[in-house]
Amino acid sequence: MNAAQQKIVQYLDEAHAHEQALTRVLQSQIAMTPRGSYRSGLETHLDETRDHAERVARRLDDLGHGSNPLMVVVGLAESVIGQALALGKTPLDLFRGSGGEEKVLKNAKDACATESLEIATYTAIERLARSVGDDETAALAASILADEEKMLARVMREIPKLTDAVVDADVKGKGSYDLTTTGAADTARDAAKATKRAARTSTAATKRTARRARRIPGVAQAEGQVKGAVASEGDLAIARYDKLTADEISSKLPELSQIDLAKIDAYERKNQNRTTVLSRITSLRGNEPWAGYDELTAAEVQSVLAEGDAERAAEVRSYERAHKNRAGVLTAADREHSNA
Repeated sequence: MNAAQQKIVQYLDEAHAHEQALTRVLQSQIAMTPRGSYRSGLETHLDETRDHAERVARRLDDLGHGSNPLMVVVGLAESVIGQALALGKTPLDLFRGSGGEEKVLKNAKDACATESLEIATYTAIERLARSVGDDETAALAASILADEEKMLARVMREIPKLTDAVVDADVKGKGSYDLTTTGAADTARDAAKATKRAARTSTAATKRTARRARRIPGVAQAEGQVKGAVASEGDLAIARYDKLTADEISSKLPELSQIDLAKIDAYERKNQNRTTVLSRITSLRGNEPWAGYDELTAAEVQSVLAEGDAERAAEVRSYERAHKNRAGVLTAADREHSNA
């Protein structure tokens, strides 16, 4: 690999890391954004961002990225840094501002900054590639650049409307933010419905629908964080929460869903901020085997396990042991895993 190719690979590695990190940030923002034109734009751009990451990865492969040990190390470092930034930022998205309207507005302003960075990145890649005669990389960069410019323009058009919503909520007292219409709430409902349909029927099409719904990560946790940030004691899944000791609360946590764990985490941090409770919650937090899992009965989970997915059975077994520890679910998961 010559010097020109190495430089192009370096820039493409950076772009790929940005696209992967942006995927996580977009998922977080969609989870807390109500239905409407702005969320539609975010959902469209999430699909585009995944496509961008795949196309950049293919171009890196074409350039022999995997055959150069130094470039592989550099690419891994870029990816780790990008993911760390996304994972570090995502929880902050859920707490910013005084209300839901302001959280969405601040996320939109962040989106503008992110899109500007993406535009600068692909402008540089296109210029570099044309300068060294790599027309294929230049065309790829130009195509992605057009998508990023379109997204920036779309977000900028939404900023005035989102600002008006903040004024209505925080100045005029006429809030419009409805948690039940956010991406987190919609996805949780869709996933639960798809899972129950799969439990009632054996048709291949319904099973595929359920599996697709189950793959969306972080929905329950995002919804719980949003609710917990504004919750009162009476909203929590543990009765008389404020009167219990840290040890008493910790003993009750494994029974809770990811939504309720996230709610209590946000509530605890806002109030007593006890290390014992927060550490126990952290040990229990994680993605459900599929979105909506925590809301299903043991019988419903067993019906889904009967589909014969060994990988899914292993996930259920690990998750169930750490949480509700239901004997019937564990037996079914062990059986499906051993039959694989």
